[in-house]
Amino acid sequence: MEQQIAFAGGRSGTGPATWGQSAIWDVVRRLGDDAARYNVSGGLPLDPPLPMDRLAAVVRELLLRHDSLRTTLRWDGDRLEQDVHAEGAVALHVRESEPADVTGTAYAFYHELQAIPFDAERQLPVRAGVVTAGGRAGYLILSLSHTASDGWGLRNLLADAAALAAGRPLAGEEPAQPLDEAAFQTSDKGRRRDAAARRSWLEKLAKGPASQFPARAGRPAAEKFPNAVLNSPALALSLDRVAAGLEVNPGAVLLAAAASAAARLGGAPDAVFQIVVNNRFLPGMAGAVNTVAQEGLLLLPGTAEDFPGLVRRAFGAVLSAQRHAYYDKLALARDIAGLGSPGDHSCFVNDVRGLIPIAGYGQAPDEPLAAARERTTLTWPIEHAPRHNTTFALDAQDAPGSLELAMTADAAILPRADMERFLFGIEDLIVTQAMRFAAV
Repeated sequence: MEQQIAFAGGRSGTGPATWGQSAIWDVVRRLGDDAARYNVSGGLPLDPPLPMDRLAAVVRELLLRHDSLRTTLRWDGDRLEQDVHAEGAVALHVRESEPADVTGTAYAFYHELQAIPFDAERQLPVRAGVVTAGGRAGYLILSLSHTASDGWGLRNLLADAAALAAGRPLAGEEPAQPLDEAAFQTSDKGRRRDAAARRSWLEKLAKGPASQFPARAGRPAAEKFPNAVLNSPALALSLDRVAAGLEVNPGAVLLAAAASAAARLGGAPDAVFQIVVNNRFLPGMAGAVNTVAQEGLLLLPGTAEDFPGLVRRAFGAVLSAQRHAYYDKLALARDIAGLGSPGDHSCFVNDVRGLIPIAGYGQAPDEPLAAARERTTLTWPIEHAPRHNTTFALDAQDAPGSLELAMTADAAILPRADMERFLFGIEDLIVTQAMRFAAV
């Protein structure tokens, strides 16, 4: 069943698209029927359940607070434009459930809504779903086009929804809106920031290796990219312990371990990763719902160094990557194409731990590390279509009582046996270091 939630009285306007909108638009428009995999979706249990008119009011207030939810994109023949609509309506998809099965019904419903692509030119980039029991809303699902938000924006949106549903005031400063962001990006200050970021990228590419993995002569191109998932309670227990012991953040520990494990496989003395930076430290972005996360380029030379030393240097390299992760991505692509033979930048690492907080996720039971390590599993859940300029993409993500490393790789470069060595290598470096701290 489907209802419409109408809204009116919002801000409106037209202007150039933001760097984030343009970059995602460029990717999604070429994916065709596969575009839905770039949707950004999440859910929120409602306890106590809400009357349906109250649920509609919550969604309406979200639409009026965040302009990105009311924004369509338009190619005017010269550049991409954004149009913010003051009024309109979004679909609310309703699924009835038994009271005891609201959560299970919501999980299945979430995947259904996630699989529906958006038309960024003709549709508002949000759809809502609700699971009801006895006529009251027990679970809210929000599915967004990636042109409207990244994962950190979705987290902000769900936090706002939770506050509104509970009748609490919305926290934090007034969030930046996409038209304001575009105005900054086209200003002199914005252009200087863009130029500095792209210059940093090109300098790092010039210093990095031409290839991080040896060519495998005679190996045919991969028709599918395997996906491997290492589920490790021991890694969940160890990561924060190592970070605290070395006085860095956990992300630096993960990246140093990935760099060391990659070097052992490929033999390159230096690691170059594209790392996803949420950019929420920028002014006005802390509570914003928009597409502002971008890739920073991490250059970590000397990967043969002992692990504690490599971790400490990784911390500084991460800060450099984060400092230069807000730029015009399409302009950077043209810059890189002009290099002719740029350094290898085909390895991606995305740390999404804590992105959508769920009780029990990422928190392993307190037990001896050796016992926790016995519960590590490696699975191969899916294969993906080949990805352009990708040797591997690694996601670090929370799981129930555990931490997962999900890796998709070009099997022509990294066959399954190498993927397995890479993932277990990351776990071994971090867990072994945690055991050393425990022994002191």
